[in-house]
Amino acid sequence: MTKDLTRDAPLVGLLVTCLVDLFRPAVGFAAIKLLEDAGARVEIPLSQTCCGQPAFNSGDRADAKAIARQVVDSFEGLDYVVAPSGSCAGMLKQHYPSLLADDPAYAERARALAAKSYELTRFLVEVLQLERVDARFAARVTYHDSCASLRETSSGGAARQLLASVHGIDLVELPDSEACCGFGGAFAVKYPDISSAIADAKLRNITATGASCVVSCDLGCLMQIAGKLSREGQKVQVRHIAELLADMIDAPPIGKERI
Repeated sequence: MTKDLTRDAPLVGLLVTCLVDLFRPAVGFAAIKLLEDAGARVEIPLSQTCCGQPAFNSGDRADAKAIARQVVDSFEGLDYVVAPSGSCAGMLKQHYPSLLADDPAYAERARALAAKSYELTRFLVEVLQLERVDARFAARVTYHDSCASLRETSSGGAARQLLASVHGIDLVELPDSEACCGFGGAFAVKYPDISSAIADAKLRNITATGASCVVSCDLGCLMQIAGKLSREGQKVQVRHIAELLADMIDAPPIGKERI
């Protein structure tokens, strides 16, 4: 699934993520295009599964460890691991080392994997030295920082830099951009009323920008926001950042997929 790139180009393993695989494959293809256009070779290990985040966040350390071992086995032979998700990249980078610290067969391997794991936009900017993209999106756009991208991968600066380079874009800052959207994985299921109230505040801030499109690097957040916008009858588009940066916006906005 790679272009004809030189063998000295970095070999990147794409952690597709469960949500992208099941709900928005277009994000995965956009990520591949961005990485290859920036000079990387891309490999997608077929043995990959979930990163283990749902089990980890629920306190199921046994299953989280088993999944983490499988991810290490699948990706450790590659130069880098990249995910179009702050939360999944954060799971590998921040939590695998402590999760597998007491496993003599995997402790060092988990630390090594963490050191070469990145969220997509940060990898493009910091490792591949990408400064701008050849994409066009003539609209007012606002960017939502997911909690994980802020706390665990610090990707907001890279995301904004690349978005600002899109031709025709009017990028406006989202008020309280660091505030949660209310998704939080299982949190939205366990505490729906609280989740909905948090999402209401996020929607008010999105509306205040006058943006016609909201973008983020985490599909879970985008699905939460898209669902709330739809229920409120709002016409704001919802897109994953990879789709805009790769100039691949043929798919319907998130939440508007044709089923």
